[in-house]
Amino acid sequence: MPTLSLADLDLYYEQRGEGRRLLVLNGSGGTIEGTAPLIDRLARHADVLVHDQRGLGRTGLPYTNEPPTMADYATDAAALLDHVGWDTCAVFGISFGGMVAQELAVTHPERLERLALVCTSPGGAGGSSSPLHELVDLPPEERTRISLRDLDTRFDEGWLRDHPADRAIAEMMAERAAAPRTDEQRLGERLQLEARRYHDVWDRLERIACPTLIACGEFDGVAPPSNSQAMHERIPDSELRRYEGGHLFVYQDARAFPDITTFLTS
Repeated sequence: MPTLSLADLDLYYEQRGEGRRLLVLNGSGGTIEGTAPLIDRLARHADVLVHDQRGLGRTGLPYTNEPPTMADYATDAAALLDHVGWDTCAVFGISFGGMVAQELAVTHPERLERLALVCTSPGGAGGSSSPLHELVDLPPEERTRISLRDLDTRFDEGWLRDHPADRAIAEMMAERAAAPRTDEQRLGERLQLEARRYHDVWDRLERIACPTLIACGEFDGVAPPSNSQAMHERIPDSELRRYEGGHLFVYQDARAFPDITTFLTS
């Protein structure tokens, strides 16, 4: 089992595929196991490096009682690049992973060859993603209802009845939310939400030096398209693409995945 021993935790990672070096940073609660279909698709086009973030999957919680910041998650990613001997690479960050990617890109701009920021937000004056930390203690039914609405602002009973593909996505997310978790995994997810809550790279986005693709869903209630527009206006060498769908537009719009992989591997 490949692990990287850091000062305060052991980080589990995997590497698969051939081609351009690509670091993948998963979203909130995302693990290698849970996002395997996406990782496998990316590995058909690139040499993919991905890890379970703190307290998730097969990575344990840090030994310290201090809650991690977004900078800590980015430091983990940079340490992983050092560990595998990658001086530079392309980076694909989705949702929470997009926030980590931003922090990595403004802290170590020389290490990124290309950057894809997918359904994410910069924080600060550029706009924050929806406050998921406020949902944790809500009754399950109310939490599910709000989460579904944020996932895609069109998702109501009528829409899901008439759109089977979107209904399948909603059911998949509901099953994932209801899946059993250890106390350590629940804490790992809460720590992510706290780091996400204070994420703000708005004043540093101009440091990003590599070509950057910013991709968003037109009906994303988690990371509204206006946040992507703000990032586009702030990041020097960036392009913005909007897709049909919500927070999971990568699965909803058939154009999205080919566009992102072509950009990252070109």
